[in-house]
Amino acid sequence: MGAAPSSPGHSEKRPAETAEYLVGTFVGEKSFPLGSDFWQKLLELPLHLRWPADRVREACQLFAQNNSCTRHLAKILIHLAQCLQECMSVSGAPLAAYVKASNAAYISSVFLKHLIENAQSNSVEELYLSLNASEPIPPDFVVDQNVEHLVMHNVLKFIGLVDVSPNTCSLHQELLNFLFVALSTQLLYAPTPGPTDMNPFIDAVMTQESSLVTMVVHRLLLNYIMRPRIALNVGTYPPFGEAGQPGVLQRVGSAAANLVLLPFNYLVSSNGQGVRNPLAECSLHVLLILNYYRKCNPGDESITDTSDDSGTSDSFSKSFVENPYCKALENMRDIDLDRVDIEKNAHNPSVVRLPFASLFDTLGMCLTDETAALLLYTLLNGNSDFLEYVLVRTDVDTLLMPILETLYNTSRRSSNHIYILLIILLILSQDSSFNASIHKMILASVPWYQEHLLHQTSLGSLMVIILIRTVKYNLSKLKDLYLHTTCLATLANMAPHVHRLSAYASQRLVSLFYMLSRKYNKLAERIDEKRGKGGLVEENDLALDMSAELHIYADFLRIVLEILNAILTYALPRNPEVVYAIMHRQEVFQPFKSHPRFNELIENIFLVLDHFNSRIDAQKEDGEWSVEKVLQLIISICRSWRGEGMKMFTQLHFSYEQESHPEEFFAPYIWRLTFSQCGYTFDPSAIILFPPDLPLVMQEGEEGEQTTRHENGELKHHDVLLDV
Repeated sequence: MGAAPSSPGHSEKRPAETAEYLVGTFVGEKSFPLGSDFWQKLLELPLHLRWPADRVREACQLFAQNNSCTRHLAKILIHLAQCLQECMSVSGAPLAAYVKASNAAYISSVFLKHLIENAQSNSVEELYLSLNASEPIPPDFVVDQNVEHLVMHNVLKFIGLVDVSPNTCSLHQELLNFLFVALSTQLLYAPTPGPTDMNPFIDAVMTQESSLVTMVVHRLLLNYIMRPRIALNVGTYPPFGEAGQPGVLQRVGSAAANLVLLPFNYLVSSNGQGVRNPLAECSLHVLLILNYYRKCNPGDESITDTSDDSGTSDSFSKSFVENPYCKALENMRDIDLDRVDIEKNAHNPSVVRLPFASLFDTLGMCLTDETAALLLYTLLNGNSDFLEYVLVRTDVDTLLMPILETLYNTSRRSSNHIYILLIILLILSQDSSFNASIHKMILASVPWYQEHLLHQTSLGSLMVIILIRTVKYNLSKLKDLYLHTTCLATLANMAPHVHRLSAYASQRLVSLFYMLSRKYNKLAERIDEKRGKGGLVEENDLALDMSAELHIYADFLRIVLEILNAILTYALPRNPEVVYAIMHRQEVFQPFKSHPRFNELIENIFLVLDHFNSRIDAQKEDGEWSVEKVLQLIISICRSWRGEGMKMFTQLHFSYEQESHPEEFFAPYIWRLTFSQCGYTFDPSAIILFPPDLPLVMQEGEEGEQTTRHENGELKHHDVLLDV
């Protein structure tokens, strides 16, 4: 393969020799016209023959050398578009048509990927996506067609229009794989979109008509919801190959050439969660890649090109071309709700309509998966209808329980996964009805929680316990400022609506204050020790860092005190366990009673302590007080509590606002998830979108200690804005 092939007599040659000749001809120097029967023979080639990886690499290299003259990439892309058109033009197209289209998609993917990975510059001209002026043109082909627009239009049209069935399943999968390759030009640029970025295939996807965009988004989400498990007809077209016997081009995937699109380990779960569904997961990844793609507005003169490689957007302002896929997700509606008389969307082809109930249930089953969590975040943050739907569900535990269990296992998850889940909880906690309803839902048990037996505890109490546990873990391991802020903001939103908080949750809340107060006091003591004779802290980096850290812990302590104040001010009669926990550890509040930064927030706590202490002391009791007796007395006193003398503070209310340039985090993040979960690979030395040497998932050190490296950029640095 690669040398000038001799013409075989097809009737006399074995399939391997025929394949050798056809692929060798495809990558060779000779250019075959678009209408040549060579293309039909190539596309009918069975891809189940075995070639060594080094020969496939050689073929790719020869193809790259000769493509500028042969224009075979443009031609096979045109044939892919024509094959797809044939599949769509006939109702119940023959299986052979789907096989040809699958072959065209697969061969295009392999060689296009090599060209993208090895591009010497960021110019689209290197792909040679146009035909030579002297090229003989078939009568059914329009000369001035844009090849990338033509092929992407037909790929998207097939995905959106043709149902997944036993005959079409493998083609649907190959087209999703092809999309990964075609969209991967994004990997060649920095996270901050620039006016000179060249993404011909993604840009072609973005310029499709709205009705087609709607169909594609609908199909990709439907694939994710329905998770079709259709046996592939490996006798006719083996897109995945069999274990130990990969096909001619499939074999390359497990070799150094990294050309495979679906390796065998994709078909079995590596985390014990059962068999994965390639079609569903690839559909979701493609959708998210499209949703978070941003293209700079070429007419915006405010964009200034910079030579800075920092990838930040602080130095210049940008405007973007509207992303129709993002808009389609934001405007998606529940198919089970009749909105005809209000918005007249029922028959509007530009509105995606899906069963929210099915989407809700699917997300509930998959939320331990990082990409599912990202989809839920995307919908809750961007689609007000879906957010409203989630908030009115009476079984919100379907989503919350897997989220809380994942947060419980923080050390095994990536920092970004944890942070996305915390933002989801913050978004939900902005709704008062949600905060009230979670305390009415009682859980018989929580078997995965190991530190304490949780029996007949409310979902709200469990959420408080897990958020506090996350803060404590973060204090000891990660020391992530924004993770603290998000957890405490969610607790602050929940506080006024707390109802019958469990004893264990109440103890954890007071324990959190004690833990933060110890950190604060130790820092204050260290700063005092460094004060000079004049009473000033030495002006060095360490002193400044310590001073800044002291202010941070002071803010955290104030938020916890605000949380306690909100419970005592607005919900004390309903929370005797909180009163008991404060009384039991009342000494931890004493050092802050006269502290100028905290005394006003401590006043209410001591007013409550004085009220309950005096009434309990007034009770004559022979022998020792038992916990049960004290608690019963507190419950009795709570019934007559009127809150006289309590200082009323404005309730803290934190809201989440996505940063103005979310693509700077999400584009690298989604691509790394695609590499991890969809088996897609790319030459690390060619990647600019993110540092390829960073770990894809959070690594663990000895005894499970988590490292502090954050993959895919730092979401915590720029993606959450909390407004009080």
